[in-house]
Amino acid sequence: MLATALVALDATIIATASATIARELGGFDQLPWLFSTYLLAQAVSTPLFGRLADVLGRKRLMLAGVGLFFLGSVLCGVAPTMELLIAGRVLQGLGAGAVMPVSMTIAADIYTIEERAKTQGYLASVWAISAVVGPTLGGVFSEFTSWRWIFLVNVPLCALAAWMLARRYHEPSREGAREPIDYLGAALLAGGSTLLLLGLLEGGTRWAWGSPPSIAIFAVAALLLATFVLYGRRSRHPIVDLAILRRRVVGVSTAVSLLVGVVVLGLSTYVPIYAQGVLGTGPLVAGFALAAMTVGWPLSSSNAGHLYLRVGFRLTSVVGAGLALVGTALTLLLDAQSSVVAVAGACFVIGAGMGLTSVPTLIAAQSQASFTERGAVTGTNMFARSLGSAVGVAVCGAIVNARTTLGPDGTPVGPGLMAAVHLVFVLLVGVAVALVVLTSLMPRDRRDAQRRRAEQTAARAAA
Repeated sequence: MLATALVALDATIIATASATIARELGGFDQLPWLFSTYLLAQAVSTPLFGRLADVLGRKRLMLAGVGLFFLGSVLCGVAPTMELLIAGRVLQGLGAGAVMPVSMTIAADIYTIEERAKTQGYLASVWAISAVVGPTLGGVFSEFTSWRWIFLVNVPLCALAAWMLARRYHEPSREGAREPIDYLGAALLAGGSTLLLLGLLEGGTRWAWGSPPSIAIFAVAALLLATFVLYGRRSRHPIVDLAILRRRVVGVSTAVSLLVGVVVLGLSTYVPIYAQGVLGTGPLVAGFALAAMTVGWPLSSSNAGHLYLRVGFRLTSVVGAGLALVGTALTLLLDAQSSVVAVAGACFVIGAGMGLTSVPTLIAAQSQASFTERGAVTGTNMFARSLGSAVGVAVCGAIVNARTTLGPDGTPVGPGLMAAVHLVFVLLVGVAVALVVLTSLMPRDRRDAQRRRAEQTAARAAA
């Protein structure tokens, strides 16, 4: 939770200070790269670090991630130019790419299936708290002290997280020889993923979708990723073994994670724009409307264990996807006269559905993996969510940009904004329908859940 807090806080704390940073360091045109480079570095490194945790050990990779985050925070805090600040954000993104999958893998290692949903709920609660605390701290630091404390505050937090991990986490000893690291496969995956995500994040903004730069980026990305797939089939120890996706639970869980990324980023990007541009609220009220989703998510995920222990992973995730469908359908009722409370209510229902969908499917996938595969399964799952987020931003951005114009601050404005946002909500309903279909494809496991519950009850009676 301490290590996760580094990533969760950093994801929200910088947004309120970005304009202050640009004014002091200059380079307003480079401001989007503060966010894009971080997201790129995190997304690309997540599956790599997840697999390396299987090969080199969880503790070593977790401490490396905290160390990278520490170095990146120091560089950001003292950066005299925008270029060095962006370089620090890359280091922070790499650190986050290690912390997120490895922390979830450790939770899967040291807790039983019965305990795991509660611990995942604890991890999710860190994000809920950060969603409220982060923007507030960012505003306080930038207005009353210096924006540099947004990054320097991570220094003691990194030290505390590293000390706790070094002192309290005792990793089980590994048996047998260590597998060799597939450096070529890692390079192919990193290069192809970087270009793919870069094309999705910057397409339609820095260059047109059909422009030569866009076509070239996607073509090279496709070539590198195709080479990675072909090379991985012949490699004895691939950096990410795509064969794990053939397992029904793992494949469905990964696809669900991708769609969850589409929904979350679609809402996170366009609910505030709708609240401010159409309803006329301020940034603070718009942020709290969206924060309802981050409240519903940990509330449902922390209680998901009670449900899947009774009815199984499949039915729990179907219920969650159904809630997400109801929540996205409620967004179709929003118009220019809707209240912020109605917006927050829809976001809360969607968040509750996401918690009952994403956590049980991830735990189900982890339970189907051995100790030496669990990091790769977790990393691949989280990479799918990052990819879904990039796809969601690209598709939703294309829809909105086609019907609106960009204002001085870079946000969509104009009379067509309500119609454009409504189309985004229609898209999210379609994604939620696909979520319902995907979760229903998970193997039936209600009897297994009843058996586990009976064994747990018997064990308690014997104790």
